[in-house]
Amino acid sequence: MALPLTFNIALFYTLFVVLFTDVVFCNNGRRVGDVMDTEFGGFSVPLEHSFEVDDVAQFRVRGALVLKAGREPSVALTQNQLSEEDRAKLKEVAAVDGLYRIRVPRVLLQADRQTERQLEGYLTAFVRACAMVESHLSDVISLHTDVSGYLIGVSIVTLPGACRGTEVEDEVDLEVFNTTLSVMGPVNAPGPETALFLERMEMETEKKGKNPQEQKSFFAKYWYLILGGAIFLVVSSAAQPPAGGGSEQS
Repeated sequence: MALPLTFNIALFYTLFVVLFTDVVFCNNGRRVGDVMDTEFGGFSVPLEHSFEVDDVAQFRVRGALVLKAGREPSVALTQNQLSEEDRAKLKEVAAVDGLYRIRVPRVLLQADRQTERQLEGYLTAFVRACAMVESHLSDVISLHTDVSGYLIGVSIVTLPGACRGTEVEDEVDLEVFNTTLSVMGPVNAPGPETALFLERMEMETEKKGKNPQEQKSFFAKYWYLILGGAIFLVVSSAAQPPAGGGSEQS
C-alpha cells in the first residue's frame, strides 16, 4: 500500500506544479503601452483608429507597430483589413464630414531598451474621413521622436489629401490599408554664422588697408567740385545788380 500512496503523492505534486506554472505565466495582463513579444523577433505596440458618426472617439486596433532591435529606431507596421461593417461606417462618417483618428502609446522606439521607464498616455492625430475614403486608405504616418528615442508625436496625411466627392467602391478600394510609415528624429536648428561674419569683417578690413584711397574723407574726394561750386556762387553774387530803384541827378 505504501507504493501506491507514494505514487499518488508524487502525481498530485506534479499536477500542482504544472497548474501553478500555467497560472503564473498566463497571468500577464498588459497595461497601455506595454510591449508584446512578436513573431518578428522584436516588440510591438498597438496602432488604433476611431471613426464615429457622433464624433465620440471609440478606439479599436488597426494594427501594430513592430519595434526592431538596434541603436537607431526601426519600426515595421502590420495592419488588419477593414471589415464590411467598418467600411460602411467609414463612408457614413465621411458623408457627414467627420474625422478619422489614429493613436499610439507614448513608448521608447528601441526594442533593446524596453526595460527602461515608459511614458504614460497616447499620441493622437486625425484627418477628414472623406479624405481617407477618397484616398482608398492610402496614408502616410510619421512617428516623431526626441533625442532619446521616445515617441513624442504622430501625424497622418492622405494621398491625395483633398475631398472632391469622388465615389468609392467598398469592396475594391476600402479593404486594405496602403500605408507609408516613417520615423523622424529631432533636427538641429542652424546656429548663427558668427565665424563666417567675423571672417568677412576681417577680409573687408584687409581690403581697406590695401586701398588707403578708399578711406579718404568726403572733402578729400570731391574738393574740386566743392571749390568749383564756391567760385560759381561768388561770381554769380558779384554780377547780380543791387536791390532797389536807381536815382536821377539833375
